[in-house]
Amino acid sequence: MIEIRLEVQPPAELDLAAAIRQAGQEALEAEGAQGRWFSVTVVDDGAIQALNREYRGLDRPTDVLSFPMEEGEGILAAPDGFLGDIVISLPRAQAQAEEYGHSLLREISFLTVHGALHLLGWDHMEPEEAGRMYARQEEILQNMGVVR
Repeated sequence: MIEIRLEVQPPAELDLAAAIRQAGQEALEAEGAQGRWFSVTVVDDGAIQALNREYRGLDRPTDVLSFPMEEGEGILAAPDGFLGDIVISLPRAQAQAEEYGHSLLREISFLTVHGALHLLGWDHMEPEEAGRMYARQEEILQNMGVVR
């Protein structure tokens, strides 16, 4: 289950909630985490900048933030299956989709999968980790048929 909160008006051309739900479910299934769930909140740049400042000490908007409930071995052990929260900036997603020359569906799907993998313990702080995580993201998106 993916719990979705839209704190901004989504564009009419994209069923934002459906796109997030599909990408989230695909990530969970790909990682063998069926029965687990997380929330996704879609916000504006001001809201994500405030979170980024408070939790990461970076006073600027970002595209996606992940807040895992557990780390290490405890990730999949939560009794209720709740993995944590993801926050996505819709304005950042729209700007990045335009910058990278792909659809908003692709960008929202990418950010959801990226956030879900963080909740499941993936990281990209080191080059080797980053390579594995980015390859996994692309594999999940390819399996969904969401390509550049």
